Amino acid sequence: MNIRTDILLRVYLAFGLIVLLAFAVLYQLFNVQVVEGAKWRAKADSLSTRFMNVEAARGNIYSVDGSLLATSVPEYEVRMDLLAAGIDKDAVFFEKVDSLADKFSEFFGDKSSSQYSRMLREARADKSRYMLLKRNVTYQQLKVVRKFPIFNLGRYKGGLIAVPLNKRILPFNSLAKRTIGYKNKNVQPVGLEGAYSSFIDGESGRRLMQRIAGGVFIPVNQDIEIAPKEGADIISTIDINMQDVAQRALKRQLIASDADHGCVILMEVATGEIRAVANFSKLKSGDYEEQFNYAIAASQDPGSTFKLASYLSLLEDNKVDTNTMIATGDGTYRIPGHTIRDSHGGIGTVTVKKAFEESSNVAIAKMINAAYQNDQTKFSENLYKWGLNKKLMLQIPGEGSPVIKNPKNRSWNTKQTLPQMAYGYEMQITPLQMLAFYNAIANDGKYIAPIFVREIRRLGNTVEQFKARVINEQIVSDKTVRKAQALLEGVVTEGTGKGLASKLYRIAGKTGTAQVADADKGYQVDKKYQASFCGYFPADNPKYSLIVVVNNPRKGTYYAASVAGPVFREIADRVYASDVKMYESIKEQKFVGSLKMPVVKTGATKATQNVYKAFGFKASFAGNSDYVKLDTNSGVANKSIKLIEGAVPDVNGMGLKDALFVLGNSGLKTQIHGSGRVIRQSLLAGTRINKDVPIILELQ
Repeated sequence: MNIRTDILLRVYLAFGLIVLLAFAVLYQLFNVQVVEGAKWRAKADSLSTRFMNVEAARGNIYSVDGSLLATSVPEYEVRMDLLAAGIDKDAVFFEKVDSLADKFSEFFGDKSSSQYSRMLREARADKSRYMLLKRNVTYQQLKVVRKFPIFNLGRYKGGLIAVPLNKRILPFNSLAKRTIGYKNKNVQPVGLEGAYSSFIDGESGRRLMQRIAGGVFIPVNQDIEIAPKEGADIISTIDINMQDVAQRALKRQLIASDADHGCVILMEVATGEIRAVANFSKLKSGDYEEQFNYAIAASQDPGSTFKLASYLSLLEDNKVDTNTMIATGDGTYRIPGHTIRDSHGGIGTVTVKKAFEESSNVAIAKMINAAYQNDQTKFSENLYKWGLNKKLMLQIPGEGSPVIKNPKNRSWNTKQTLPQMAYGYEMQITPLQMLAFYNAIANDGKYIAPIFVREIRRLGNTVEQFKARVINEQIVSDKTVRKAQALLEGVVTEGTGKGLASKLYRIAGKTGTAQVADADKGYQVDKKYQASFCGYFPADNPKYSLIVVVNNPRKGTYYAASVAGPVFREIADRVYASDVKMYESIKEQKFVGSLKMPVVKTGATKATQNVYKAFGFKASFAGNSDYVKLDTNSGVANKSIKLIEGAVPDVNGMGLKDALFVLGNSGLKTQIHGSGRVIRQSLLAGTRINKDVPIILELQ
């Protein structure tokens, strides 16, 4: 064999070995991927572990009075490892599986026993280690489930896997629902839940999870490796009782007026804290629910409530005074391309104060036009100086942007815009922005931004406190503020809001009826109106400011005094009645000798003594009497009643409640005629009782 042949032989041999090895590799790849693919994929899954986040329990949201507005409650998914150590033998599992199915069916009632049994048996056949049995299981239910057959074998032997989850609930259901808000993935945050999620969310924990067949991850250990930290608590400014009052009053009026939607905001004057926010929209079903936060997001023409700003500008610039006379003529004012009208006709020549009280559109349009026609920028500058063109920078998202025009805007019409703005048109302001401005007048000129959150706490310790931001320390002079306060109070005592006056406290405010423009058709087609009332109470020492807005009332009138006004009055009455700090101090009353003792009914001696003692009255009582009647003039007992067993008692002079108590204890049946005090009884006092004969009482 020559050298060449030898070399070729070796090359062929090497090449053959390489080809053979290649075929062997391809065969093994085919075998692993196709023939034994399922086996090795399952094994790979079983060896794959990773740390996964465990959601922390979110912090609570409280009302200012400590009521729980939103909280997280533990909720569980009940899963099962069908290959757990205690049931790895078929005999043990199949002996008790039907008993477990019976318990699940009996306790939850969502499936029959046979359905649960079939689920468990199929999962056993599939060798499932993370079978889902039940979602949305409460902690109390979980404690019962742990005692079920198989699961009671122990923590690791029974195969029970309880996956903790957190469910967010609102204990008061719809109360302040939109203000509380929510936080969902891929959705713009809403309300306090969204705005303060960085505090409320807490810190997620970490749990070691193992991937099993099917790509499902199960916990490696029963305990979480790194426990989550609960979120901080939010102390809101909402008062749950005032919120309830506001929602009930608004919803009642919306139903009565068949309105499209409405809102109410109640704010504490000095602190800027929002005590109640209610928003309702009409559904197709005719019911009303909170779907949109009109209070902070709906920017619209405010209408006549804006006249306060126009009058402030005139008074502060010394263009008019409250006693200046203004002619309204027949209630019309012609400007190029438009006629401004008073809704109830002309009121003649009146003072500026009277024009404000009667909400004359003609008067304010004339005055603003005359005062600023030659310097139209000045009017807008005043509004900008006060901050009406800026957002309030609220603590919750979604605030609408105010639109206050100036002569530089393209839409500014030198002939029309100025007089139109004077009575609340050609602009956009949210109800809360309007309320904040009125609140500045109630607050003696101090303009502050409303707040919804008072404090953030973690484990009972204060993390951060909030105070109202001062927008403008003094929007106008003290002199102008006092005049504005008098104007607002005059609306309720002498003007369009006089039907809202209360004998117990004073209200100051302004009605506002605005025509709402349709987005496509403008003002002329399908006319819609917005009724509002904005003000504060008590007027002499303001504690709360309040705005009510009702959009497109269809039934009855659409005027603010009749639609929004009653809601304002109802809320103000209820708030005033519940806040004793607003009451004037009750002066100590001293009685003189000529005054008579208070009139009293015949009553139990001990109870009568307690009443007289509480009021500081001196009276003489018989020591051994059960019931007593005091003389109105002398305060001396002129009638003492000692109950005698078996004898008809004397109940003359008693109230019905006491009389029925005494006669009932004596075994007598009674018949009642009239009301008041007993003036006559059919059976003579002291006679023997015959239980078959009823006693007839005449009351007056």
